[in-house]
Amino acid sequence: MAGVKAAEVSAILKQQLSGFEATASLDEVGTVLQVGDGIARVYGLSNAEYGELVEFEGGLEGIVLNLEEDNVGVVLLGPSKEISEGATVKRTQRIASIKVGEDIVGRVVNTLGAPIDGKGAISGELFEMPLERKAPGVIFRQPVNEPLQTGVKAIDAMIPIGRGQRELVIGDRQTGKTTVCIDTILNQKEFYDAGEPVYCIYVAIGQKASNVANIAKVLEDKGALAYTTIVAANASDPAPMQVYAPFAGAAIGEYFRDSGRPALIIYDDLSKQAVAYREISLLLRRPPGREAYPGDVFYLHSRLLERAAKVIADDAIAKNMNDLPEPLKPMVKGGGSLTALPIIETQAGDVSAYIPTNVISITDGQIFLEQDLFNQGVRPAINVGISVSRVGGNAQVK
Repeated sequence: MAGVKAAEVSAILKQQLSGFEATASLDEVGTVLQVGDGIARVYGLSNAEYGELVEFEGGLEGIVLNLEEDNVGVVLLGPSKEISEGATVKRTQRIASIKVGEDIVGRVVNTLGAPIDGKGAISGELFEMPLERKAPGVIFRQPVNEPLQTGVKAIDAMIPIGRGQRELVIGDRQTGKTTVCIDTILNQKEFYDAGEPVYCIYVAIGQKASNVANIAKVLEDKGALAYTTIVAANASDPAPMQVYAPFAGAAIGEYFRDSGRPALIIYDDLSKQAVAYREISLLLRRPPGREAYPGDVFYLHSRLLERAAKVIADDAIAKNMNDLPEPLKPMVKGGGSLTALPIIETQAGDVSAYIPTNVISITDGQIFLEQDLFNQGVRPAINVGISVSRVGGNAQVK
């Protein structure tokens, strides 16, 4: 004991205490009551908010979509077999988001922004963009006045599309809807070569992985992947991933739009997104409406497509845009645009079905592709009689 020095002991204690942080973390935790078919019912998250991200044991995430008296309905963003009854769930107190940066261009990512092209992690500075976000208000928009050249003469001459417009591409299966949209992406190469790129986002919803791989290869071979991002929610992915894939694509497009640059987004296709949303809604026991779709399927598409806009050129006004994500505020510029080309697949040319009429009423016009014309060898098989562009005429080069 004689060798122990009091000063030495106190110095060691001080050193140990200086590294001690007396902060307690308080997590609100719930318990899984029931799980299956990509849906979990959770008890105990009484303060959870609609659309909030929650985290399960093992790191799997889910989104709160139903708020009931004694439990909340959570849709899982991954396989449900990893979760069992009685597992703990904690609130994250943030909404679902995707990390976006300059280096996301040229990559294939999933709904959560994770790369799935085998080229490693996305490098460079990344900004967190929410999947769900309010569309720009009327004051922050300006009329569509700049053309978006598709490279398809029939469209550019008769059904012109402007930057910031929403133009629906509609038709039966195998009529060339995706081809028209991919051609539009390929045609933006001249702007990329001129140093004024139109950043393209292709969102593949519920497609075969082989199809997505083929499209990625075509874009790469033609040099178009240099300004394109592919967001893929394949047919094998859970329904929530397919529902939120277009929102992830819109968030990437908004990153370019809000930093003053033109962007083009293709949703291929919103019919499959509506089917996935119907599946989730029925599993959550929401009352079905026409064709068993839930009552808010119109709102699903309208809030997505309203995010396509031509932003006002005045930087000072654009910087005050509603619902701007905090990390993006320092780099906001006016004059950017997000043009949307949603695709809808019809059954036997029936444009008066529920989802087609909904999306026709939301968009600024439609390009209607017809099976008969396609079979006659008229390609692209555009029926110019019922195709229309409501605002593109102002953007056309006279």
